[in-house]
Parts: sequence; structure tokens; C-alpha cells
Amino acid sequence: MLRAASYRLNFLLSFFITLGFNLAFPLVTILIYRSGASFPGWSFYEILLIQSIFTLSQGLSGIVFNEVLWTTMQHVREGSFEVVLLKPLSALTFLITTSFEPEFAGIVIGGGVMFGVSLAHVGAVTLLGVLRFLLFFAAGFCVMAGFSMIMAATSFKWVGNSRIPEIYDSVKTFGKYPAGIFPKAIRGIASFIIPVSVIGFFPASALLGNVSWTAYAAILPCGVFLLFGIWLYRHMIRRYEGVGG
Repeated sequence: MLRAASYRLNFLLSFFITLGFNLAFPLVTILIYRSGASFPGWSFYEILLIQSIFTLSQGLSGIVFNEVLWTTMQHVREGSFEVVLLKPLSALTFLITTSFEPEFAGIVIGGGVMFGVSLAHVGAVTLLGVLRFLLFFAAGFCVMAGFSMIMAATSFKWVGNSRIPEIYDSVKTFGKYPAGIFPKAIRGIASFIIPVSVIGFFPASALLGNVSWTAYAAILPCGVFLLFGIWLYRHMIRRYEGVGG
């Protein structure tokens, strides 16, 4: 935080740019509903709830994990990862704690505002719904963390991998919308193989009391993603060979 505050203008500009960029995608939903179309079975504010939860998860994971990929890539390119390995703690722990990205707080604030507005229009929620929401939200956070670890792990052998986050963002988009609008094959992949639906759709469904019991099976792949990401990163550290990976 002190490092970010030392360049206040840069911090503020980054804060508002990330906030504005991530609040732009609900405009598509606004245009859809203003034109008279809709997502079957979902009101405008219910869709906004999905997207606000997605934004919150993205902001929180961005604060903790976003810079791990770029920091790892820089260390590998410059051959300075040995400095990280000399630290008296886990290399992954060191990179996470020193790659804290406070600019993503803007996304968290924006997502929180969207969440409050949408929640005020979807009706009352139950305590059980809130507990289910927290469970799925935590699972979605695990997916985001796992993806970040996997992308960062590839840097040790695939140095020119800066386009991987763009591919990841394209896949992640499926979590911003109701799973029912996609074909069954896509729905199955987004729920149980690459469980991006758990980032936004399932937590919103749980909060609204519309989640099916089969959806809980999607929680297991989320934990697998996180554990695999951590294992892969640590495994690739052992294959690090100096400058350029």
C-alpha cells in the first residue's frame, strides 16, 4: 500500500481505469433488456446480480493473484528467480504477498455497488441462501486462484505466454451469464471441467434459492483446480534453469 501511495496519480488512474473497464460489460445486458429481449427465466437485476458477483470475485482474486504471473515471468526472463528461491519461505507465498495489487480495489468497490443495487431489486434472501452463496463464492475464488497459479507456472518453460490471460478471460466469460442459455456440452464443461460457472452463476443462483443439488458437485473441481495450480507451480520451480526458463 505504501508503494502504491508513493505514486498517487498512477494509483488513482489505475484505480478508475480498472473500475471503468470492468463496469463496462453490464452495458451489454442493459442494451439487451432495453431492446425488449431477455435471458429466459432471468430478470434484468438477477443477471446484474450474477455479473456483480463475478466482478467481486475477479477483483478480490486480482488483488491477491493478478501480479503473480507477470512477476514470475519477469523473474524468469531476467534470470532473477534465484533471489526469490533464497528467501526463507515458500517462493509462491513470497510472490503472492509481494505482488499485492491494490488498484484492483476499484473493481471490488464497483462490484459491491452493483451487488447492492441488484440485491435490492431481487427480493428478500434467506440465511440459508446466504450460507450457500458464501460456499459457492469461495469455490469460485478457488477457480480464479487456481487459474492464476497455472498461468504463472507456464512461465518457467513458456516465456512468451503473455497471451494466456486473454485466452483465460475468454473462457471465463461463460461465468458471467446463466448456464441455461448455453448448449448442454458447454454447460457441462463450464460447470464441472473448467468450472467458471461457479464464479458468478452458481453463487447468484444459491443466493436466489434457485440452485439445484447437482450444482454442489461443481465445488469439487474448484478445489482440484486450486490444488493442481499450487502443485504445478511448485513442480515447475524445480524445473527452473535460469534466464529464459
